[in-house]
Amino acid sequence: MKTLILYSKPGCHLCEGLQEKLETLPIQLEVRDITQNQQWFQKYQYEVPVLTQLVDVAEQPLPRPSPRASAEQVARMIQTHIGPFEA
Repeated sequence: MKTLILYSKPGCHLCEGLQEKLETLPIQLEVRDITQNQQWFQKYQYEVPVLTQLVDVAEQPLPRPSPRASAEQVARMIQTHIGPFEA
């Protein structure tokens, strides 16, 4: 199963919207609160939401979907970059 990591922070409406869409997909989703880790905060404080794919032990960033994208559009964008979802 594909593992995606969503870097987020409390009160971020863009983060919440993307998380809701991602939770409808057949993927493993790990949500990381950047306020809980200084390194994440320094790296992503002005960028959230940030979506990455976990490949082996390395993370690969994915393009940020438009906040107006539907769940289906987000799914297609992700599949373009990581391949089809496994059932």
